[in-house]
Amino acid sequence: MYKLLFKQTLIYGLATVLPRMFSFILVPLYTQVLPVVEYGAVSIIFSWLVLFNVVLSYGMETAFFRFYTQEEDKESVLGTSLISVFWTSILFLVLGLVYRHSLAEWSSLDVENITYTVWILVLDALVVIPFSKLRVQQKPVFYAVLKIINVAINLGLNIFFLLILPKLSQELPDTFISTLYVEDFQVGYIFLSNVIASLFVFLVLSPDYFRVRWTFDFSIWWKMLSYGFPILLAGLAFAINETFDRIILEWLLPPDTAMQSVGAYSACYKLAIFMTLFATAFRLGVEPFFFSHAKEKNAPETYAQITKYYVIFGSVILLSVIVFADVLKWFLIRDSNYWEAMKVVPLIILANLCLGIYHNLSVWYKLIDKTMIGAYISIVGALVTLGLNFYLIPQYTYYGSAVATLAAYGVMMLISYVLGRKYYPIPYDVKKIVSYLVLSVTLSAISFYYFRENYLVGTTFLIIFAYFVYRNEKRMILRIFKKSK
Repeated sequence: MYKLLFKQTLIYGLATVLPRMFSFILVPLYTQVLPVVEYGAVSIIFSWLVLFNVVLSYGMETAFFRFYTQEEDKESVLGTSLISVFWTSILFLVLGLVYRHSLAEWSSLDVENITYTVWILVLDALVVIPFSKLRVQQKPVFYAVLKIINVAINLGLNIFFLLILPKLSQELPDTFISTLYVEDFQVGYIFLSNVIASLFVFLVLSPDYFRVRWTFDFSIWWKMLSYGFPILLAGLAFAINETFDRIILEWLLPPDTAMQSVGAYSACYKLAIFMTLFATAFRLGVEPFFFSHAKEKNAPETYAQITKYYVIFGSVILLSVIVFADVLKWFLIRDSNYWEAMKVVPLIILANLCLGIYHNLSVWYKLIDKTMIGAYISIVGALVTLGLNFYLIPQYTYYGSAVATLAAYGVMMLISYVLGRKYYPIPYDVKKIVSYLVLSVTLSAISFYYFRENYLVGTTFLIIFAYFVYRNEKRMILRIFKKSK
């Protein structure tokens, strides 16, 4: 059972890590090509993209998992899901294109960028169910390859448009290549690259729309909507927690410094990518596993073990990234104008660790069909995010946003744990989990705030933590090595 879990987690991890590593390359590219102010504008657009991605999927991805694994008529579930997402996406496309000029005036963005954004959202929404189908039918390799190709196309086009095309247009001024280049259109090229990459994925997965039985089961659809609506609310809350602080920074800070602050904060926020990669890969592998093993007699004990392993690996990543943060910034953020926001890095990485723990703890309300509780928890987190952002930003700017993010995810984690003990008791090894968290956070804080860039001390802290884990988990570690041999 564990072997299957870690095998799927590894494959889904590759599907997440490799594309994110490609995206990792885009950050130094953007911070090299774009001024801090323009990078801030790009970050705000991507924040809106995250929010509307949630709206256009409206919880159907998780609902599809739930009903495809439990309903006998799986074709009906698949067809109903595809038809629903298809028509809502087409409706959004029409409305977005009709009102793109009004949206451009309201947001102070170019009409072209609004148009690209609408197409990206629609194309990504149309492949939500096909990708979910690959996961639920346990085809992680194809899923991984397609995800990697998608981001590789996006990366290649970004490099071409932002680095190669400007040079070619100068060297070959009277050729077709020069006609492709538009001066001062870097932001537009970024979103055009996303459109082309998303279109490729849609074309590959579009046969699902022709193979499926186009019959719409209203009763199943209504049950899926009812199940997915709390997921939608939770997704909106997560979008607010994850990205809405950039938008609030733009609203609350003086116009002459807002984009500068958003750009620096967004760039340094990217140093949490290592924790995000781990958390996302783990969630993608674990979520189908949780559903498929829910009826096993020892399921609660299994979930408890998985959560403990997550905390151990997450704590190692937390400490490692914070110790070497000032080394990593040279690779990720080459322009020193962005480094003013480095002080938020420990808070953001810890916040993402808390978010990953919350994902593991939240399995209980999905298994007992109490997804509305998950929505309530997420809404509480969003309220904490909004409240603290509006309160702290005027005085502490983006540092206040980082504090708000940590507070929101921490509160959600604690609430989920407390409620889970009541509705679906899981025997977590609380003593060990808390000890790992406390030790890693303490060592990270001492390293960053008192011995920053002292890598001898930082490495010593890593060895201390590794020994602490070995001492506590020696029996399990020896069993794993014995089985591997």
